[in-house]
Amino acid sequence: MPVAVIAGGSIAGLAAALALHGIGYRVHVLERGDEPPPRRAGEAAPDRPRPTAPQALHSHTLTSLGLRVLRERAPQVLAAARDAGAHLLDLTLAMPAGATDAAREPGDDELAALGCRRPTLERALHDTVRTLPGVTLHHRATLAALELDPARRAVRAVRTTAGERLPADIVVDATGRTAAHRAWLRDAGTPPPEDRAEPSGLRGHTRVYRLRSATAPGPLNRGNAAGDIWDHYAGVLHPGDGDTFSIALATLPGDRGLSALRTAAGFTAAARATPGLGPWLADGVSEPLSPVRAITAPPNTLRGAALAPRPPVTGLYPLGDAACTTNPLFGRGMSLALEHAFRLADLLAAHPRPGEEAAHDAARLTTTLLLPWYEHSAAADRARIARWQAAVDGAAPPPPPPADPADPPGPAALAAAAATDAVVWRALTRTLMTLATPAQALGDDKILARIRQAPPPPARPQAPPHAELVRLVTQAAGARP
Repeated sequence: MPVAVIAGGSIAGLAAALALHGIGYRVHVLERGDEPPPRRAGEAAPDRPRPTAPQALHSHTLTSLGLRVLRERAPQVLAAARDAGAHLLDLTLAMPAGATDAAREPGDDELAALGCRRPTLERALHDTVRTLPGVTLHHRATLAALELDPARRAVRAVRTTAGERLPADIVVDATGRTAAHRAWLRDAGTPPPEDRAEPSGLRGHTRVYRLRSATAPGPLNRGNAAGDIWDHYAGVLHPGDGDTFSIALATLPGDRGLSALRTAAGFTAAARATPGLGPWLADGVSEPLSPVRAITAPPNTLRGAALAPRPPVTGLYPLGDAACTTNPLFGRGMSLALEHAFRLADLLAAHPRPGEEAAHDAARLTTTLLLPWYEHSAAADRARIARWQAAVDGAAPPPPPPADPADPPGPAALAAAAATDAVVWRALTRTLMTLATPAQALGDDKILARIRQAPPPPARPQAPPHAELVRLVTQAAGARP
């Protein structure tokens, strides 16, 4: 029986354990954190702080891709999450009123998402994996070093910080954005290939709430969320498991005028002023369950070791955020990690002895699954950072690049046409939910024709300008504007 050692016991690592167990691997999962406490049936996971994964308590969403993976590959995990209060969200309820061709179509069943806090989904995975025969969860354990074969070309074992040696046919790096494989390779004398990185330009603030009302106080205009990305900040609400929801407010990291978002009063003032969020925070409607938590998003990063068809050593596979990190504003991380884990297992099932061919196929998997989302996120962030910075500086927004009438419509035209055309709306929603890349949506001649024929979109609600939001936030926090 082949042996896999997985470094990291969060979403990606646990999904990899489940997937590799399914193809006959003996699996060791090394997780730095403590074992979670016992959970009663029907009880959601508590928001336990995890120093090794500070993003875990911030807003998360599982897009249609992630829900499809659970439905098809891990129904027992989906059932456990549902038992803990996770909600299935029908995204077609957010289809614009009056849109053409809005009658339900067979493919609309795939346009669904899961309302679930990350700790609850992670716990559902953990409780499923820990019962699997042949899978061992090592808590408070960390991979310290790789042991290579005499030719220094393939993994054959690992050593933990406790001094334990674990033989391994493969090693999966699921350490998240830390991407610990880079240090392991350097320590083994085989430096990793160069990474690709571009700034995400995001500082996030999140707070979790509990609804007191029996019904949602407002619509989810994004299907799985309420709110939007405005001209100088983003304000988005995600429903969670049970009666919980989270609100995330994101700004430029250097936007000092909105530094008071870290306070409860400043955060509340900004959230109440954001279109789509205010009704959820009206008096008596909800109550906060957490403090305001702040985090600076890491850059968009594509790891060279995940992309290289000839990596420094064979048998080492970066997974999820350890392979590619994209701006969390897009909410794709958990879904891509789940898809990556099971597709990696499919790949390894076809290569009983992982070697150069498996490494080549793993690089191709990264190229097809993760590279398009890295490139999309990097390009979108470049445009958004410029737009937000102009608003913060009180300058005119940067002009769009000159368009050639012969050029096909771009992402902005896709989003505008989706406000009146349900066929285009479906195409846009499939990209937002990670089911299709923007290039795939904009490569469809039928979609392009409908975009060109779409009428101007209706005006959307406007958030407070930067100066006004700064005034509201600082005044609420008792600070000087």
